[in-house]
Amino acid sequence: MASVAAVEGAAAALRSVLSRAHQAAARAGRAPESVRVVAVSKTKPVGVIRGVYDAGHRCFGENYVQELIDKAPQLPEDIEWHFIGNLQSNKAKALLAGVPNLYMVESVDDEKIASRLDRVVADLGRKPLKVLVQVNTSGEESKFGVDPSGCVGLAKHVKLSCPNLVFSGLMTIGMLDYSSIPENFKALTGCRKEVCDELGIPEEQCELSMGMSADFEQAIEMGSTNVRVGSTIFGAREYPKKN
Repeated sequence: MASVAAVEGAAAALRSVLSRAHQAAARAGRAPESVRVVAVSKTKPVGVIRGVYDAGHRCFGENYVQELIDKAPQLPEDIEWHFIGNLQSNKAKALLAGVPNLYMVESVDDEKIASRLDRVVADLGRKPLKVLVQVNTSGEESKFGVDPSGCVGLAKHVKLSCPNLVFSGLMTIGMLDYSSIPENFKALTGCRKEVCDELGIPEEQCELSMGMSADFEQAIEMGSTNVRVGSTIFGAREYPKKN
């Protein structure tokens, strides 16, 4: 059971994050509704997530397939779940079948996973799934994501060869300490221009998912439309203790 203090603390933190996000959007000359805050709830109990939901939030993110499959049925169906972790092809069907209200997969990083998701959506008969192409803008080997030089090719594959997917934009993860230097954000913005020019779509129709707890305001000021905020809302992660 989640403590009352934990629930109230997360709800209050959410309100602060939303306020900060809206202020950052205003500084960039954008409307508050141009930014989506994904509350990243990995390792957090259902009771705390429910508290944030009851405070009015509907957009949540999870990193692990099994954890999301376990949590989703215990929470309201109008939550928009974002899957933001690395997704293996052999878990795509379990994810989509187990989470009917999965709104978006933000971590498509190669043609294989894109094609697998496309087939699973078709097999399950569910509506087309929104996806983001994950780009490794930092060049770190520890990070998943397509190299910036390959983002156009992967976006084109999703757009033209995966009719059951909706190419919705690009995503990147920051440096090792989960704070991005501006060059990471500039690189993703550059990728968006290349992708939009190649696909013939307006840049405002191509989302940028960049920015986390440590740098989401800077990310918004640099064009992010989707920020993934976990510990600032929910507190430190609660991983099981190893024996």
